[in-house]
Amino acid sequence: MATTTHPVDERLPLPRLIPLALQHVLVMYAGAVAVPLIIGRALGLPPQDVAFLISADLFACGLATLVQCLGFPGVGIRLPVMMGVTFASVGPMLSMAAAPEVGLLGIYGSVIAAGVFGIVVAPFISRLLPLFPPVVTGTIILVIGISLMRVGINWAGGGLPMLTKMVDGVPAAFPNPNYGQVTGLGIALFVLLVILALIKWGRGFVANIAVLLGIVAGSILAAAMGLMHFEKVGTASWFDLVLPFHFGVPEFHLVPIVTMCVVMMVVMIESLGMFLALGDITGRDVDQDALTKGLRADGVGTLLGGIFNTFPYTSFSQNVGLVGVTGVRSRWVTVAGGVIMLILGLLPKMAALVEAVPQVVLGGAGLVMFGMVAATGARILTAVDFRNNANNLFIVAISIGFGMIPLVSPNFFKNLPHALHPLLESGILLAAIVSVLLNAFFNGMGSAEHARREASAAAAASEHV
Repeated sequence: MATTTHPVDERLPLPRLIPLALQHVLVMYAGAVAVPLIIGRALGLPPQDVAFLISADLFACGLATLVQCLGFPGVGIRLPVMMGVTFASVGPMLSMAAAPEVGLLGIYGSVIAAGVFGIVVAPFISRLLPLFPPVVTGTIILVIGISLMRVGINWAGGGLPMLTKMVDGVPAAFPNPNYGQVTGLGIALFVLLVILALIKWGRGFVANIAVLLGIVAGSILAAAMGLMHFEKVGTASWFDLVLPFHFGVPEFHLVPIVTMCVVMMVVMIESLGMFLALGDITGRDVDQDALTKGLRADGVGTLLGGIFNTFPYTSFSQNVGLVGVTGVRSRWVTVAGGVIMLILGLLPKMAALVEAVPQVVLGGAGLVMFGMVAATGARILTAVDFRNNANNLFIVAISIGFGMIPLVSPNFFKNLPHALHPLLESGILLAAIVSVLLNAFFNGMGSAEHARREASAAAAASEHV
């Protein structure tokens, strides 16, 4: 009897696989290189060391992605996931970088310890599945998409509206002179229109790589207008090895380790929401065992990050949006994306070429992809019973309100203890905590099997919306 291959496990021919994988890489690249740039500059490292941090990050991105997508015994969720350095770790690492007794080696020690911690606690985090019925997962995924829109909007604007530079050893903020320039906004709009045209009139494979083609078209336009520069490509070397412990033997300090373990808890709870979202998008049942493997891969990826001179890893939510846009659910696409990241880490010249793509180009694509994540959350919520259970309305409304706090008012919690900031600066985590607590208060606690049945029913019903 012939067995049907699930779309997640479908092996695509190479001519289709490579462009789809490259599309995933381009979508995550700006976020992937941002953290090593921030930390390297905060530590005052010379340019060649900052460049090495970027190469090491790309290499470790590839390793972590392969662990997550290929899967090994007990590790890896085997869904189309791209792994990258989490921004939740930036604040704590900047504090560590400012402490002379910690420094870069102390950061790596805390990252390694957090990776081991993540591997150990993964089974306990995965048992939280009963806390995530559709009213909770739909709300969290909706907040993920809305939170990501800030990233896409800033890309379209040309970066962050406010930049930071060191003045007499103290960080000072000043307006970004390139933010919101008409030329950049025009390029972002051009990319958006190209993607929409390809989605509407493209057929088959062309529609699947609409985002990639839009980015390529935007890059060509930006280069023709003199806004895409290739000086770094010319000066970058062709090959460079990424060796473990390049900067020396990691150092282990108690407070940084505890801090990074808290960050790891935040990352794993966010990842749990991402995995449930991917399960809904791909039609693959994500049970407690799958969640354990996926969360354990977060820990393994973070451990590898510390060993290979980089930082904590998590699944990148922007790539979840890309899966929704393209409709291509094969994990082998992200496996190929992981291989490309490995190659970019070993070939600095190729990495520099990808890095040369202006943020305004990515902005036009980001608005499509991140909006798709929010739409997925809204689609799940359409299957929630609001008519007979009005309490569900309060769960969604209040949770979204809490999730918006860090976006609307980043300084809202500034007077609370600094140790709480990793928990309070993530709108996704705030929405997750509040929605779980409100659901338990209004609707009580169900079993894992009941949560899975509800999720499956919501997914089936929302297919007809």
